[in-house]
Amino acid sequence: MTWRKRIFDLFFASLLVIILAPVLIGLIIYLLVKEGRPLFYVAERMKGPDTPFNLWKLRTMNVVAEDTGVSGGDKSSRVTRTGAWLRRKRLDEFPQLWNILRGDLSFVGPRPPLRQYVEQFPELYSEVLKSRPGVTGLATIVYHKHEEALLSRCATSQETDDIYSRICVPRKARLDLIYQRNQNTCYDFDLVFQTIGNLFTRDRR
Repeated sequence: MTWRKRIFDLFFASLLVIILAPVLIGLIIYLLVKEGRPLFYVAERMKGPDTPFNLWKLRTMNVVAEDTGVSGGDKSSRVTRTGAWLRRKRLDEFPQLWNILRGDLSFVGPRPPLRQYVEQFPELYSEVLKSRPGVTGLATIVYHKHEEALLSRCATSQETDDIYSRICVPRKARLDLIYQRNQNTCYDFDLVFQTIGNLFTRDRR
């Protein structure tokens, strides 16, 4: 990560923490009343081929004893009504501002993968994770809706893993590497504004 990108992240993450603190506190109180504890979902992700970190989100699913793999149709019954709304607005990702301040994430970059996929595709992720993972990115903007549609049709965790490994991983990686080759501050701003624009587009549907 370049020093310009790090300054960009620190400045805007700090600004958003100040501006959005009342919103986050309100969401936490609402979740506490409606869903109870735990309020946060904390899971291991990878920011380098051998470097894990804890990714923070607001909890959107009912808790189970063991939770592995990406979310597909096999987990849809666990998504709470409040959680579905949070996901649609991407409000569940507010706590990732903490990950940005810590340096685990950038605003823009590849979404941080699970360890199992980094170990399954070591050569691919050794290239993709040369970029600091991000809250949003080119692959998120271009491919997220298609990935969501593919995985929503999966009835078992094995089917979800197969579709994600065979189809989603290589296609997202291709987009992540396009971003990596073209990354600059103006491009990051463009992708952030596209992400915000997509949220407003969802609101009109």
